[in-house]
Amino acid sequence: MKSPGERIPPKLQPSAEPASAAELLQLGRTHERAGAMSEAVQRYAAAIEAAERTGERGVLAEALRRLGVVHHHRNEAEMARSLCQKSYETGLAMGDSVLAAEALNALAGFDFEAGAIEQAREKFYRALELGGASAELRGRTEQNLGILANIQGALAEALAHYQRSLGAFESIADDRGCAIAYHNLGMVSADRELWDDADRYFRRSLDMAKSIGDVHLQGLGLLNHAEVYLARQHYEQARQNAEAALGIFDQVGSRLDKADAYKLIGRVYRETGRHALAESRLRSAVDLAVSTGSILSEAEASRELALLYQSMGRNQEALKLLNAAHRLFGRLDARVDLVDVSTKVLKLEETYFAVVREWGQSIESSDSYTFGHCERVADYALGVARELGLDEQQQTTIRIGAYLHDLGKVRVPHEILNKPGSLTPEEFRVIQMHPVWGLELLATVEFPWDIKPIIRWHHEKYDGTGYPDRLKGDEIPVNAQIICIVDVFDALTTSRSYRGALTVADAIGRMQECRTWWRPDIFEAFLRSIGRMSAAA
Repeated sequence: MKSPGERIPPKLQPSAEPASAAELLQLGRTHERAGAMSEAVQRYAAAIEAAERTGERGVLAEALRRLGVVHHHRNEAEMARSLCQKSYETGLAMGDSVLAAEALNALAGFDFEAGAIEQAREKFYRALELGGASAELRGRTEQNLGILANIQGALAEALAHYQRSLGAFESIADDRGCAIAYHNLGMVSADRELWDDADRYFRRSLDMAKSIGDVHLQGLGLLNHAEVYLARQHYEQARQNAEAALGIFDQVGSRLDKADAYKLIGRVYRETGRHALAESRLRSAVDLAVSTGSILSEAEASRELALLYQSMGRNQEALKLLNAAHRLFGRLDARVDLVDVSTKVLKLEETYFAVVREWGQSIESSDSYTFGHCERVADYALGVARELGLDEQQQTTIRIGAYLHDLGKVRVPHEILNKPGSLTPEEFRVIQMHPVWGLELLATVEFPWDIKPIIRWHHEKYDGTGYPDRLKGDEIPVNAQIICIVDVFDALTTSRSYRGALTVADAIGRMQECRTWWRPDIFEAFLRSIGRMSAAA
């Protein structure tokens, strides 16, 4: 007995006559829509053989293309591209511009998913030129251009393409095309956080996918609708949708879609506090993404797992995953796979800042006098960096370093950190170890930014009187010198267990007496920055 929702693939009916090429093509299409991919491959291959034998070039071109698309879904890229290229050449040779354009549209899709964005765009527009007279082809090509615009962040452009796609499909009563168009309109609405619109479009798409028996589209509709439920905190419905989608993707053998389903299930478990289940599902998402070679999916799943570890206080593990994700996005950018990489990197770096800020604050919580210290040091340091004309990469390095510069203080005994009087020489030697301990805590974490010199050397002085390594002059990296000067300023202008806060003027007066601690241009940049902040206050 079949479980609920499980489809029984259609079978060839007994016939005295061998099926024609056209009949085999139709049977392959029926199997494909039902999710019976092995049977679809057999029928398409048989259709190709029959069409070559009988000289039915139109059937041959379509069967080649459809078989290529099935191989693409199975991650058999070389075979997929070869078949669709043959389909394109067959269409051109027989003078059928629509069939040629269909194959070109499929090849453009392969380029797109491989990260060759401009090549894909050129092929899509060429397909429109060749076969724009066909409403069906026009609908699918507008749909693909919409997807391209959507994931590059051009939402208004995407919306226009999707609406043209829907109009083309409606003009020929193509229910499957309309279902896909509604699905894509749901996605762009979700990207714009128009949840009511997204909900309406996804429901319409899912109903149509069920009515036409398109199993894979049902899975996509369920998964993307789950995103809407998750955004609205309807966690149980989100989980049910995603698990139903996972079952469908497993049936049709779509590993990359399975990775996305596992990722969403993991997010649901994370948001509802079921951390062990969340970790298991997100790990599955990462592993599946790796197995398919999808850099984007791996990076996004790694980021979601990092957020889980952050919520569990496993900050070192979170940073390792964020570093891995950052490297993966860098590979996408290097390959010119511009899948809205800049926006995704920005979102990733915001997560990075949240993790290191929270970690820094957790250190400060042991010392009531220094709460907020890392945040203030970061703000002051960025002001100095801008005065010095440092670039965005250096500013990000300084910001991350500011949040983590006192990490090693977690190993300093509480009674020393909060001692109201002067420290003994032995106690001060313990304090002087915190830059070294901070570096030890991060020994296994590789950062996209060079923050470790900041952590080790933010107490070094230009005149050689600092610690822990007694560096002197330009032996001390500029970033570490910047953190050093603003660290001193914040210490002077906030209350500590052993004294009250100084005014800004008094603090600067004290620092003028010790200006040999810092490189002259850094000291001047610091004064200008504090002057601007004071004027703006």
